[in-house]
Amino acid sequence: MREFADDPPVEERVGEALRRADATVTTAESCTGGLIGSLLTDVPGSSDYFDRALATYSYESKMELVGVARETLDDHGAVSEPVARQMARGARDTAGTTWGLSTTGIAGPSGGTPDKPVGTVYVGVAFRGEWGTGDSFARVERYEFDGSRTEVKERIARRALADLLAAVESA
Repeated sequence: MREFADDPPVEERVGEALRRADATVTTAESCTGGLIGSLLTDVPGSSDYFDRALATYSYESKMELVGVARETLDDHGAVSEPVARQMARGARDTAGTTWGLSTTGIAGPSGGTPDKPVGTVYVGVAFRGEWGTGDSFARVERYEFDGSRTEVKERIARRALADLLAAVESA
């Protein structure tokens, strides 16, 4: 996800942007299983802005750790826009951070459907505005990636960080 070959990796650029904004982030990761948190903590000094990574792989963990509603999981399934949105908001709110970042998808090699093929992911980004401003938001994007399970997870993690970076820089 580098624009130019000599650009720093996205995890470094996210860290720089979060530091400039005096902001913090928590992740709720399903298909990436903590990879985003691992990438963020590869950067020295990441404790300045990184709070925690929640590996919310099961339905139960999504409900218990980040407050995804049972009805949302029943109605839409784990790999869906509403679940990604609730995961991002729940990560942000339970940790009390500025940002919440979520991933829920199908890394493969099996598990896909015609509507949600292998490589489908929803990335959620949630921002905490100041009380009473109405500035809080949560956005979700859907992507599809090709490759092996490991390659898909890597692509998802880096795309999620790029989405977070864009949101932090525009906030």
